Amino acid sequence: MPTTYDPERVIRAPRGTQRRCRGWAQEAALRLLMNNLDPEVARDPARLIVYGGRGKAARDWESFDRIVAALEVLGPEETLLVQSGKPVGVFPTHAEAPRVLISNAMVVPRWATDTEFWALEARGLTMYGQMTAGSWIYIGTQGILQGTYETLASLGRLEFGAPDLAGRWMLSSGLGEMGGAQPLAVTMLHGVALVVDVDRRAIDRRLGKQYLDVAASSLDEALGLVADAARERRPLSVGLEANAADVYPELVSRGVTPDIVSDQTAAHDLSVGYLPRGHTLAEAAELRARDPAQYRVEVLASIAREARAILDLRRRGAMAFDYGNNFRAQAREAGVAEAFDIPGYVPKYIRPLFAVGSGPFRWVALSGDPEDIRAIDAMVLREFSTDPALLRWIRLAGERVRFQGLPARICYLGYGARERFGHLVNRLVHDGAVSAPIAIGRDHHDTGSVASPFRETEAMRDGSDAIADWPILNALLNVASGASWVSVHHGGGVGIGNSIHAGLVVVADGSEEADRRLGRTLNSDSGLGVARHADAGYAESLALVPKARFWVPGLSGPGGHVNP
Repeated sequence: MPTTYDPERVIRAPRGTQRRCRGWAQEAALRLLMNNLDPEVARDPARLIVYGGRGKAARDWESFDRIVAALEVLGPEETLLVQSGKPVGVFPTHAEAPRVLISNAMVVPRWATDTEFWALEARGLTMYGQMTAGSWIYIGTQGILQGTYETLASLGRLEFGAPDLAGRWMLSSGLGEMGGAQPLAVTMLHGVALVVDVDRRAIDRRLGKQYLDVAASSLDEALGLVADAARERRPLSVGLEANAADVYPELVSRGVTPDIVSDQTAAHDLSVGYLPRGHTLAEAAELRARDPAQYRVEVLASIAREARAILDLRRRGAMAFDYGNNFRAQAREAGVAEAFDIPGYVPKYIRPLFAVGSGPFRWVALSGDPEDIRAIDAMVLREFSTDPALLRWIRLAGERVRFQGLPARICYLGYGARERFGHLVNRLVHDGAVSAPIAIGRDHHDTGSVASPFRETEAMRDGSDAIADWPILNALLNVASGASWVSVHHGGGVGIGNSIHAGLVVVADGSEEADRRLGRTLNSDSGLGVARHADAGYAESLALVPKARFWVPGLSGPGGHVNP
């Protein structure tokens, strides 16, 4: 079998303005693939695992080396095909075609089960690419930070009628690559967070990266810190080494009710993402290896115990929500029939943004120079000055977010604003205001790029939750529009059998060709989100379509708003 574990390999993306590849699109793919495996960024780089349980950047180390070698010689009219983390061909295309096309974890639906998929993966035939791991646009915990921030800001407005979370406290669990964003997002909104994790290393990592303020030595100490900070309306985040399946029921028995409760463990992957109560990390690993069936039984029992506690806290007044990690589906499998009484965060707090084409948009400084990100921050503050929520986020991110790997930034930008942003960044590169090209991409968790009935497309107005044509159309449209690379994945975020999603990256290198690619791609990508939600009957989307730079038969026509 090819090598999937190499503790001696340390990968770090090249910096500066000198290329190893024949064009900046190829160079961007090379640098971002390597950046995904930077020890500052990846959860377990020796195993090529970036985040989200077992989300990988390449199938094995031989495949990684072959991808790198291909990118270094890939021509300006060629396209590299990557099949679940393995390069399988380079084909002649044309100058404005994508340089890389990626498909991850796709299996025929009848075989789209955990058992079948991981058996195929064990044979070296496929790879779980998560979302941005296998599409080479992961930017560390910042990538989820702003989505968590936006979700909690929306919760504050809708549930508490407040602009922030001052005086409120949130209970959650999981401090991994996704969950590690929770404590900082809460304190950025002036709230208080208590986040539980079974792995002391995860707590220490978040303390070291300043995503977490303090670690408590006991539940009593943690609750004391939380109560004092909430009473004083003082932002604070507290980590506690413990199992959520123990802590949540204990709070119920004590009559302690948080204002907000959620879970951000990697519960979509029962093998490694959620540890059963009553076991240390080492004991859990031993049980998993010795008796995987028993391990699964104990994991599901622990999830059920936590889920019932969340439902109890919800009945007592806590604002409970599922954060898209498939926790509710696992709890229902474990016998908690009412698990889906816990609302999903997208229909409750994020869908109004998705309906107008707004989602988690990101950019990476290929130079490695933080000043390039700061220059773009200054441009955003200047050019988008009528968007107070965006301005607040950019200022907070500049003050509070530590870069991991290549410097990057993320924000929510909607239809029209993304395209304008792309042209403005390309102008900065052209004029030398930033020192090297900028890679512009997004999470697969976006307005029109995903079908995920337990998360992004839960409770669609027209019942189209499971219709997966949209992410495929998104990928096809981004290829036609000239993105630098395009990917389509299965299962990311919520697990095998539960989602199809697509991603893209387009590189701003200051050229006229890049400007054309940026204009087409950023209009198409976000615009399809508007079209998807208009098709589902959302009033905000229907109102936006006649003003858009695309048209929808039956809703609008090829009028003056459509550029020739």
